[in-house]
Amino acid sequence: MRAEQFRRDGRPEVAFVGRSNVGKSSLMNALLRRKGLARTSSTPGRTQAVNYFLINDKFWFVDLPGYGFAKASKKDRAKWARLIGRYLEEEGEERRLLLVQLVDAKVGGTDLDRQAAEYFVDLDVPLLIVATKIDKVGRSRRHRQTKVIQQNLELPEDARPLSVSAVTGEGLQPLWNAITSFLEARE
Repeated sequence: MRAEQFRRDGRPEVAFVGRSNVGKSSLMNALLRRKGLARTSSTPGRTQAVNYFLINDKFWFVDLPGYGFAKASKKDRAKWARLIGRYLEEEGEERRLLLVQLVDAKVGGTDLDRQAAEYFVDLDVPLLIVATKIDKVGRSRRHRQTKVIQQNLELPEDARPLSVSAVTGEGLQPLWNAITSFLEARE
């Protein structure tokens, strides 16, 4: 996909980004209560393009390729990184973009997640950090794991990640609330 093929119709965009196999497509499907809308796979690197989903004819969900490990060549991974960069760095008149960075709650945030968060902050794009797959973390460890993510990504004290599970539905409503707040502020 070339930069001129990005959809720029003035509607707000909520873009999901994260390491390969962190659950971007699964989370979008869960939020929209639609199985199979965004293609999912247990194989990292399934999403290889910028995929747009028009929601209620009002805004876009954007599924970005994962960064990091994928069963793909270095050349393909570099191509995906350039594509994500072009998508994020493209300037538009009053572009309305919320970037939702997903981090695996069980892993706790990697150096790559931290580097990505720094890059996103440098772009001055509204950023929401979401800890995915929270159902795979024991209840007694969940609060501690979100704190680990916050520390590993070097986030400010008031920037605690939201915890969600695409499997159980836990945390979906607070995430929707955050997305809705962003959209309402941009109208």
